[in-house]
Amino acid sequence: MAFKTRITEMLGIEHPIVQGGMQSVGYAELASAVSNAGGLGILTALTQPSPDALRAEIERCRAMTGKPFGVNMTVFPTINAPDYKAYAQAIIDGGVKIVETAGTQAVREIWEMLKPHGVTILHKCTAVRHALSAEKAGCDIISIDGFECAGHPGEDDIPGLILIPAAADKVKIPMLASGGFGDGRGLVAALSLGAEGINMGTRFCATVEAPIHDNVKQAYIDNDERGSFLIFRNFKNTARVGRSPVSEEVARRLANPDAQFSDVQELVSGAAGRELLQTGDLSKGVFWAGMVQGLIHDIPTCQQLIDRIIGDAEAIIDQRLAGFRS
Repeated sequence: MAFKTRITEMLGIEHPIVQGGMQSVGYAELASAVSNAGGLGILTALTQPSPDALRAEIERCRAMTGKPFGVNMTVFPTINAPDYKAYAQAIIDGGVKIVETAGTQAVREIWEMLKPHGVTILHKCTAVRHALSAEKAGCDIISIDGFECAGHPGEDDIPGLILIPAAADKVKIPMLASGGFGDGRGLVAALSLGAEGINMGTRFCATVEAPIHDNVKQAYIDNDERGSFLIFRNFKNTARVGRSPVSEEVARRLANPDAQFSDVQELVSGAAGRELLQTGDLSKGVFWAGMVQGLIHDIPTCQQLIDRIIGDAEAIIDQRLAGFRS
């Protein structure tokens, strides 16, 4: 059987599985592979060095898949902020109709640019109150991000088992479950908790098509469910990264109550992270990774991974769960 939900209907995809937009990972190779496998692949806008480069990447992805794909736009206040509106214009010019957003309320200016062009907005939230605010402001789909996730899990520390149904009780628009998902068991659980699909980041990093070094993919396999660190808690900007000698050193330095960002800046810079992903030298920086590492044991193609998730989910519903009924 296929899983038909409001998510598959709204996004025009076969399976309710979305690839999160990941910095320095969301290139056309991965996005097109996920879309071709029946999910929704997502390019990462700010991975591209300029709006024109994003235009070219959108065209490159369109040449690699005839199926829907999206673009991620994350808006965070930074010292040298990119020209977010120029990137949004590149998305509009490229004819992309699905955009995943994240970040501060400033992202709503981007929504105002995109919505008149028929763009479906899929917004990532880490709290029920943020999801309700985004729904009220006009986004179309919520991606609710539990504490297990890679990247920024927010400051409330609410895991998916509570956060997803708590959001489902209040949010009326369709919802993706994000954080800790990587197999058919997770898909069935997400649907049971009130979501209508899953968003996966870390699991898609450990695929053949992910444009990162094999050493990093192997690190996802080698790490277990304990194989991540929460860093930047001191600065109210918590981030979950994979366990490695560098992230251990970052955590050690930040254990000092008086620690400043400058104490770890050279270890966590974006340039260092990009070099790590490209060269496979795990001493160069930190890499994003969620607790789902404990469920990653191989490096399949995106087609193999999605087929397995759907097949396992069907078997759980048709056989395992059905077998419990008296």
